Amino acid sequence: MNAIASNHAIRADPATVQAVESDPRWARIVARDTEADGRFYYSVRTTGVYCRPSCGARRARPENVAFHATIADAERAGFRPCKRCKPDQPSLQDMHAATVADACRFIEASEQAPSLDALANRAGLSPYHFHRVFKAITGVTPKAYATAHRSRRVRAELARSGSVTDAIFDAGYNSNARFYEKAGEVLGMTPGRYRRGGADARIVFAIGQCSLGAILVARSDRGICAISLGEDPDALARELQDRFPNADLVGGDAEFERLVALIVGFVEAPQLGLDLPLDVRGTAFQQRVWQALRTIPAGSTASYSEIAQRIGSPTSVRAVAAACAANTLAVAIPCHRVVRNDGALSGYRWGVERKRTLLDREARA
Repeated sequence: MNAIASNHAIRADPATVQAVESDPRWARIVARDTEADGRFYYSVRTTGVYCRPSCGARRARPENVAFHATIADAERAGFRPCKRCKPDQPSLQDMHAATVADACRFIEASEQAPSLDALANRAGLSPYHFHRVFKAITGVTPKAYATAHRSRRVRAELARSGSVTDAIFDAGYNSNARFYEKAGEVLGMTPGRYRRGGADARIVFAIGQCSLGAILVARSDRGICAISLGEDPDALARELQDRFPNADLVGGDAEFERLVALIVGFVEAPQLGLDLPLDVRGTAFQQRVWQALRTIPAGSTASYSEIAQRIGSPTSVRAVAAACAANTLAVAIPCHRVVRNDGALSGYRWGVERKRTLLDREARA
């Protein structure tokens, strides 16, 4: 067997080996990257099978590997599905995702939050296994998901209900007291003020200019609630007004202008650092992601999958990307430091070119 392997190595065409190893898909195979599953497949000439990128079988020699865009392409080339990773069947992750999606819809349709036992029984899993799978897929526990959904419901009910009490009970809370305990975290203000579109809430803001274009900074009584970048200052102001339609938006004074200058200074020279009190409102999962982003030092990057690992939810890569996209505090919560597994830049709320400029600037600092 060793002699055969040796002969294969001797006969390997260096150009073929280099072509495979330089292909970004080969790195995904080496890493057994589950995120690449379904995006392409690879076949192994010596075994006659095709596999998912994440297949746990012994790694094939690059000279024996070919890439295929679809299952049909691999089978037309004469390869059969691997019995280990079963690429022609739904992956375990896909099946888990479908199970969790069904559980989420069940939670959302229920008047009261279903118990863990009820959810696990519906999924056909033990409570322990279901809890583990649900958290791995969504990044939060079933209880936290139910709480977040109920929070969304109460926001919607407050927008259309005749009274705060009716809205609280219609959203599934058993009592006013239980809701008011969490009102600040859920709404960022009192229920009555939220129902009035942020009426009586005071938000100070200012718009300046930096090398990346216009920059808007806004502060509530809890801390910085918005840092936005764009080409059109008026558009940034309108976006802030849309978020807080009935709040009292006040132009910043000289002291606030100095705060804006501090943030602009950080954009221009990241080595200065930035430590601000932030008004961070989001789901429990989003806050975990945002906290992890704040630990990435200037000049460094992390992949979405690395952030998912850091927060203890390794399969929640897409949810991490969504949390980055939901961030409204540019540079203060540095979502620009998150890149794809291959190091390529993906989307950025304020434009990929701004993301590239920020990273280049930090790398030189």
